[in-house]
Amino acid sequence: MAVKILIADDDPDIRDILKIILSEENYEVIEASDGEEALKLIKTKSPDLVLLDYKMPKLDGFQVCKEIKQDLLLQHLPIIVVTGKGELEDKLQGIGAGADDYIVKPFEPKELLARIRMVLRRTERDLEANPLTRLPGNVSILNELSKRLEKKTVFSVCYLDLDKFKAYNDKYGFEHGDEVIRETARLLIKVVKEFGNPDDFIGHIGGDDFVIITSPSVVDIICQNIIEAFERISPNFYNEEDRKKGYIITKDRKGNEEKVPLLSISIGVVSNEHRRIEHVAQIGEIGAELKNLAKRLERSNYVKDKRRDF
Repeated sequence: MAVKILIADDDPDIRDILKIILSEENYEVIEASDGEEALKLIKTKSPDLVLLDYKMPKLDGFQVCKEIKQDLLLQHLPIIVVTGKGELEDKLQGIGAGADDYIVKPFEPKELLARIRMVLRRTERDLEANPLTRLPGNVSILNELSKRLEKKTVFSVCYLDLDKFKAYNDKYGFEHGDEVIRETARLLIKVVKEFGNPDDFIGHIGGDDFVIITSPSVVDIICQNIIEAFERISPNFYNEEDRKKGYIITKDRKGNEEKVPLLSISIGVVSNEHRRIEHVAQIGEIGAELKNLAKRLERSNYVKDKRRDF
């Protein structure tokens, strides 16, 4: 898959030059002509890197950079600020706002490409992430679980996914579905930050499946707050008519109409507090089983493993 780079610059000539340079290296290019458009595209198109002009209308590079770095889902997105010659204050402000690097206009294509490669390499090394939410993906999840097993840490692992998500996607389309997933990720980060431990871990397995690794002492309060928050925001994903009804009409495999309730969240909680867990696959198997049990209950719910070995 081609690396996607957003060029945010109000000068169309600069955008054209950058597009030619980047396209020749097989980068996929998205363009924005002001700061507001840049932010919108960052949130909807999930670029891998942003080339951000410092002086732009509506929102300048400093404001865009600051907003990106304050967003829990976007803070890992690499940014290279493009400034005019001698504008030292801009460079310092850009770095202060969280930019990863800067380059001065006019620039040599070779230098620009070298800086892009360096920043991308650094980001890839720091974060193997799901492209939609920027949360750590499967490799990081497996590494984190393995690390905790090796250290013999007492842990609780929450496996979470959304109920009725396929029906929602079918009716509202993938763009709305992606937004639901991003909002769910934001919610998980917020709750874990507020109620969890400093070393808790949140990962995105893919689709509407997430993982939280925490401790037994806080797992209940985390699950309860996730459920409460999700039930509160779930109606906002629907149009007014569906929201009022409390369901959507879809067709099953045989073509029959059926009423599908609004989105809810199911959580299966695995812990080694009272039972022996020897390998990562075991955690996944127990988690899937518990999550399926939670799905059989009404609305959002969580199910903990009550079985004990000791």
